[in-house]
Amino acid sequence: MAVAETTGAEVETRNIGEYLMSHLREYGLLFALIVIMVFFQVVTDGTLLRPVNITNLLLQNSYIIIMALGMLIVIVSGNIDLSVGSVMGFIGALAAVMIVEMGVSTYLTMLVCLAVGGVIGAAQGYWVAYWKIPSFIVTLAGMLVFRGLSLWLLEGQSVGPFPKEFQLIANGYVPDIFPAWIGEALAPIFDARKVNVLALVTGFVAAGFVVWSGLRKRARDRAYGIVGEPRSFFVARNVIVGAALIFIMYKLSTFRGLPNVLITMGVLTVIYAFITEKTTIGRRVYALGGNAKAAKLSGIRTERLTFLSFVNMGVLAAAAGMVFAARLNTAQPKAGFALELDVIAAVFIGGASMSGGVGKIVGAVVGAFLMGVLNNGMSIMGIGIDYQQMIKGLVLLAAVIFDVYNKGKQG
Repeated sequence: MAVAETTGAEVETRNIGEYLMSHLREYGLLFALIVIMVFFQVVTDGTLLRPVNITNLLLQNSYIIIMALGMLIVIVSGNIDLSVGSVMGFIGALAAVMIVEMGVSTYLTMLVCLAVGGVIGAAQGYWVAYWKIPSFIVTLAGMLVFRGLSLWLLEGQSVGPFPKEFQLIANGYVPDIFPAWIGEALAPIFDARKVNVLALVTGFVAAGFVVWSGLRKRARDRAYGIVGEPRSFFVARNVIVGAALIFIMYKLSTFRGLPNVLITMGVLTVIYAFITEKTTIGRRVYALGGNAKAAKLSGIRTERLTFLSFVNMGVLAAAAGMVFAARLNTAQPKAGFALELDVIAAVFIGGASMSGGVGKIVGAVVGAFLMGVLNNGMSIMGIGIDYQQMIKGLVLLAAVIFDVYNKGKQG
């Protein structure tokens, strides 16, 4: 009996080891984010995780995350888009000219900007998808064109400020729907002047949703006989993610509550995660990036899929451009300069493969936050921009080397 138990334990250990090695990128990314946050929390004397800094961290990285969602799909499909930073800046300039100089209503301007972003994506996607011009060349040209258009549109000057309703896109907060007396009653418990109950409840709901969806997936895998995540890993991951969500929302609840842009990011992340993981079009994008010829032979309309991935990227870049402009409360000629590098870096650090066909939405979001925490932590420590750029470059290089190493081992 003892021998059987020992053998079972050895098998379990071996299974856990094999699972960890096959999912090393996923768990390594989560572990790296935790280690970096703990490190900066210690060296900054707790500044990193103060409520005001967490809010700033979310606001500062909102447009990066929004664009990273679209960039992941472009990269998974086997392409790349170098123009997103310039498109973002151009859309911010267009919004400023329409609202501030022409007096167009905010909501009409937002619709026009999203439509223009889609048209830009379509124009670039057309050449990539139907003329087979490499996406690197097309989007490099786009980067130069839209950077020039931004300078021309703004005539080299900053344009602003925006009306309050436009600023709310990035700087607004969701009103607390719960009675004020509940927040006042909870304030002494959390050592705060007032607690935003909606933010606190949202944290528990989000944590519960993560656990529920994980249990549902685990039950479905078991029903189909799929060997899934070891129980210890499943419990540990859900405890860490759930606790992190509750902690972040608790911190936000003691400041100003839920930023509008956090809701935007959360909704978009859920939508794109669902599309990429649960829908036919999502599976086809991965098939396209994995082997374009095989995908075409299997009946997938690869040209249309590539075209749509760039249209989607254009719309998200437009949304990010409005968020960026609203946050600064002005449109600047050099807005978005080199931001495409941060977006691409976030996607690769988040686990996407250079050759396409591999990557997850959640990984891209975590990668963006990891880069954001690095930027924020180093800025708090007073590290110069020169060293910041070098460190970010080394982190990106390490992520790519890790990807190549993993592929070599699997091959």
